Amino acid sequence: MDKQKQKLIHRQRRHHRVRAKITGSAELPRVAVYRSLKYIYSQVIDDSKGKTICSINDIKLKEKNKTERSFKAGEMLGEMIKKNNIKKVLFDRGGFRYHGRVKALAEGLRKSGIQL
Repeated sequence: MDKQKQKLIHRQRRHHRVRAKITGSAELPRVAVYRSLKYIYSQVIDDSKGKTICSINDIKLKEKNKTERSFKAGEMLGEMIKKNNIKKVLFDRGGFRYHGRVKALAEGLRKSGIQL
């Protein structure tokens, strides 16, 4: 098995392990993160209803590098979450390591006043 396929399998295992422990609700929704090679995507999910409350990506942002775009996307998502009267969320990193762009998105959420 090639190395790229192994990396994907390991990330999926980590993601399933995290998802077994985390479930979002209306009062405490889950912030799911997906990181591709170019962009980062995030959505706030109420698992009890199976609905996405709000979502964001960094495709249209014009910051210099990907980490800065992720931070800005986190701030914008935090403002959207506040508009829905939510103060605290669960952070689902999607099996990705908590550093770089994933960490920047979480810090952007914190800066906008959302508790993780």
